[in-house]
Amino acid sequence: MNPQLKKGVLELCVLSQLTDGDKYGYELTELISREMSLAAGTLYMILKRLKEEQYVETYLVESDSGPARKYYHLTEKGYGYLSEKQKEWQTFTEMVERLTHKGGYSHD
Repeated sequence: MNPQLKKGVLELCVLSQLTDGDKYGYELTELISREMSLAAGTLYMILKRLKEEQYVETYLVESDSGPARKYYHLTEKGYGYLSEKQKEWQTFTEMVERLTHKGGYSHD
């Protein structure tokens, strides 16, 4: 997948994954990596920015199998931001769909 396309949608993917419940960073990386390749560092940069913007909150949970895990929780502000991003994505994909299928391109 084109890195520029992926970069534009990763934030939306992260926020969307958090609507199903709080998740820790590695868990988010695993979920998203099932559909597209993702470097953990990239995800953590996005999570850091989302936290700075108060779209997510974090809390620690002790783990039986290692260090405590930092969980990410979508805030009310985050839900509003996700809704905006979903609308932007819908508008964008509809526009691309119209542009790429309009008139049935012929290369005769």
